[in-house]
Amino acid sequence: MRVKILGSAAGGGFPQWNCACQNCAGVRAGRFSGKARSQAQVAVSQDGECWFLLGASPDLRSQIEGFPELHPREGLRQSPIAGVLLASADLDHVLGLLLMRELQPLRVYGTASVLRILRQNSMFGMLNRVANQVVWSEISVGREFCAMSASNVSSGLKCRAVALGTRYPSYMRAANGVQADPSEALLGLIVESQSGAKLAYMPAVPEITDNLLEELESAALVFFDGTFWSDDELIKVQGEGETARQMGHVPVGSGEGTLRKLAGLRRPRKIFLHINNTNPMLNESGPEFKAVREAGWEVAEDGWQFEL
Repeated sequence: MRVKILGSAAGGGFPQWNCACQNCAGVRAGRFSGKARSQAQVAVSQDGECWFLLGASPDLRSQIEGFPELHPREGLRQSPIAGVLLASADLDHVLGLLLMRELQPLRVYGTASVLRILRQNSMFGMLNRVANQVVWSEISVGREFCAMSASNVSSGLKCRAVALGTRYPSYMRAANGVQADPSEALLGLIVESQSGAKLAYMPAVPEITDNLLEELESAALVFFDGTFWSDDELIKVQGEGETARQMGHVPVGSGEGTLRKLAGLRRPRKIFLHINNTNPMLNESGPEFKAVREAGWEVAEDGWQFEL
């Protein structure tokens, strides 16, 4: 299985367009010991020909243009992207679908609740202007499925959803008549190659449970929620706001954070992804970055590739 990180930052990217925090200001001025990043996006393929996206980032167009293997190869309108696996209805995870409305046949996988949320929104009707433009396919937590193209061609990738949380995006509060099952709100995705190697994709994790630890230990490669370093990170920067945990993210560096909770994780290669622009571990000369590396973790960068 081939794996490509197209984007590694949390919502807004790094630097964030309207942010002048120490990190963002520093990277713009060229005095920051770290790299700019686009919003989190991963692409996977068994054979390098048929690709599936894990989510659909708002930065998707430029991310596709930056990765030649996702460029059209033949004919007037064609793409090696066969479909999208959705882990939530979060805007940073689904807005890229609207950038894929140019009548390209795609299959989009998501829980019944997430697909219902999208399909009841008139904007996403742009994805079904003609027959079979997008084939919407429901997935159930814990049930394995093979990622298929819109024309039912198998990718060779086996996938499974893991329930992580019950929080839906805030825009759902204003939605009328949408039936949403809390158990389908937030998923992790397990993608398995034909050789049996597993990728665990967990960009938003509100709680680390024993079941989750078992899933991570069985993987060869783990992409894990690296959004915030500390629980009060945004409050320190902005003077107000929610904590990391209130926003649905286990912080990386607190006493009960990821580095401590996952210290016993030995088997997989461990990479933090979905990193907020305020996170001090983006600074490669800082103590937080050093602590991450000493704990056996890496901080994802746009453009990294893996073979599983």
